[in-house]
Amino acid sequence: MAINTIRWDAAEHLKTEEDMQLYLEACLEEAGDDPTLIVHALGVIARAKNMSQLSRVTGISREGLYKALSPEGNPTFSTVAKVAKALGFKLTVEPI
Repeated sequence: MAINTIRWDAAEHLKTEEDMQLYLEACLEEAGDDPTLIVHALGVIARAKNMSQLSRVTGISREGLYKALSPEGNPTFSTVAKVAKALGFKLTVEPI
């Protein structure tokens, strides 16, 4: 008998600013040396908030944001910084 499954989308479960912050923090912790997980997390949060609004704030087209934040995307640091800021996050560095 075949098992029926449905696609799980983390964006549907990020309802509050705190949810989004905790999700990003968890992804940053798990990412290690893999920046794609961080970009993915920003993309999930962007979809949970509003990609159209994010496009207006960053000055990057919706299509450009979807492309940059997709698994195949390779955004510049400038794009990541703009997206993070527009989503309400501040990028910081601290000693290990």
